[in-house]
Amino acid sequence: MIEQYSQFFKNHSLKRSLVMGILLLLASLVVNFYAGVYATERASNPVTDIILSNVPVYDLDEIFVYGSWILVAFIAYVCVKNLRKTPFTLKTIALFVLVRALFITLTHLGPFPHAAVINPASFIRYFVFGGDLFFSGHTGLPFLLALVFWKDRRLRMIFLCTSIFFAVVVLLAHLHYTIDVLSAFFISYGIFHMAEVLFKKDLEFFNSSLLE
Repeated sequence: MIEQYSQFFKNHSLKRSLVMGILLLLASLVVNFYAGVYATERASNPVTDIILSNVPVYDLDEIFVYGSWILVAFIAYVCVKNLRKTPFTLKTIALFVLVRALFITLTHLGPFPHAAVINPASFIRYFVFGGDLFFSGHTGLPFLLALVFWKDRRLRMIFLCTSIFFAVVVLLAHLHYTIDVLSAFFISYGIFHMAEVLFKKDLEFFNSSLLE
């Protein structure tokens, strides 16, 4: 691990790429915050849903909240352990956040009327607002990471299972419409291929044997 970090920080291109990845991620979170506030303020009426209208609501807000932080902690662990993969991973996540911020500013459906209540004092309120529905970040982000780490079978399965798990949670808690969940898989797939083109150099570092 020490040798890996030593080699990494001797490479100026990798260092610059890491800094840019961090800055891009921070900028995307700021954009996401204001997009979420805007979408929630402009939220209109709820609509019927083929699943939510026929399934009772389950109080899964704690899983929704704490599961999110466990996922974030695990992503951080994976990045720290695989340092050369971090720039591409961070930039791809940032692209995901930016694309989702664009989508939620365009669609202003109100939350489903019967849904689990998220604690307003929870820190996750800085990332989840109520009107930011399309598309599901809880479903899309782990699926995106499964694509990013596809060649690592263990990580692929962890992220795929996490994506499916969160898809079930947000539907049972009525925190997302079905279209929010299903579309997340397709949009995340598109974002991944956009990242392959936009961050080609970082992808080369990601796939190289450097630092191994």
